[in-house]
Amino acid sequence: MEMFYYLVFGGLGAVVAALELSKNKDRVNTSPAFSSFKNNYLLVYSLMMAGDWLQGPYVYYLYSQYGFGKGEIGQLFIAGFGSSMLFGTIVGSLADKQGRKRACVTYCITYILSCITKHSPQYKVLMVGRILGGIATSLLFSAFESWLVAEHNKRGFEQQWLSITFSKAIFLGNGLVAIVAGLFGNLLVDSLALGPVAPFDAASCFLAIGMAIILSSWTENYGDPSESKDLLTQFRGAAVAIASDEKIALLGAIQSLFEGSMYTFVFLWTPALSPNEEDIPHGFIFATFMLASMLGSSLASRLMAQSSPRVESYMQIVFTISAASLLLPILTTFLVVPSKVKGGSISFSGCIQLLGFCAFEACVGIFWPSIMKMRSQYIPEEARSTIMNFFRIPLNIFVCIVLYNVNAFPITVMFGMCSIFLLVACILQRRLMVIAEKPKTEDWSSLKERDTEAEPLNI
Repeated sequence: MEMFYYLVFGGLGAVVAALELSKNKDRVNTSPAFSSFKNNYLLVYSLMMAGDWLQGPYVYYLYSQYGFGKGEIGQLFIAGFGSSMLFGTIVGSLADKQGRKRACVTYCITYILSCITKHSPQYKVLMVGRILGGIATSLLFSAFESWLVAEHNKRGFEQQWLSITFSKAIFLGNGLVAIVAGLFGNLLVDSLALGPVAPFDAASCFLAIGMAIILSSWTENYGDPSESKDLLTQFRGAAVAIASDEKIALLGAIQSLFEGSMYTFVFLWTPALSPNEEDIPHGFIFATFMLASMLGSSLASRLMAQSSPRVESYMQIVFTISAASLLLPILTTFLVVPSKVKGGSISFSGCIQLLGFCAFEACVGIFWPSIMKMRSQYIPEEARSTIMNFFRIPLNIFVCIVLYNVNAFPITVMFGMCSIFLLVACILQRRLMVIAEKPKTEDWSSLKERDTEAEPLNI
């Protein structure tokens, strides 16, 4: 492996270590009961994220090893995002009504089945796996957070302690665990030569362990306790909440724009760094990205611990930096003479892009705990999972459109579109900051009351 990879990884590691060592200890006095609750959640969340991160670097690579081209791989990715869009809102609503704990267990089972399908080179079987994976992703990014917030409030813990759990969950689950998962995947595939399916088998094991802990130690909680609350009524209630509160609508748009760009980046970084089939260490690069994300989450914990600047303020800067970092593939096309030699090591333009991608991942690390905090402030608890999955509908539409046209446009155009969407997110974040201090025109209770009095939809 080239020295360049080690230098980038080592440099990021040194910065993260310096930040963590210089960080003041938490001045917030918490209770032993909260510490036990927090540690239990962090263990489960870390195992769930390990199951997800182990797969990340090798999905594209596995499909290419099975002989599929970029267009066919794009269709497989579309299946995942499409199923997340079609079924995500339904499973989110079921989580609110049937229980968040059950939804978390369902995530484990669904994702394990998705991993099993990776053993087959048959396109149809892989397509089924992608559909299952899309459903699981919707649950991962809604059910666990919804369970945490509801259980935190049910147990009477102070609201400000949520930020502690959020920042530590991102630091561990989206940072440290992701780095270890990338290195572990690299060990399985490259060092032990077990093949690109090995990380998926390892992911199944972690998911099974996490599911066992959930079943044995978690209690159930729900959204709206109304017995007559069927799925259609939940959808209507969530739609009314989004339409009636501009802050919720803006938050959903911001999340969709950023995550849409992020998931497009997940698909594009491999061909961007190896346009001439350069031999790049996927697992090690992924671990480097996750170290950059850990750097971002470490910065986020510092920012959120202070009263100023507010989340709504500093996120504008984060979106601007992320937009600039994804412009690097376009700039290197014009400023660096592209190599036409097949194979070999990473090119000079690839090195520059890798640094830019690390900057983007640092922004991702800041984004996750920050968006969690804003969601806990603005989204009503009674339909949290439903509303959060509503947010994913435009996200998945955007990603599906991009991947469907992946062969129609150069990679630089795709990165350019992502940069534009990130700049739009910055503008919307500015608007959210301006209106954040304004009181709601209606609270959730009045929205439910009006929704109950409204005539049923004619379908």
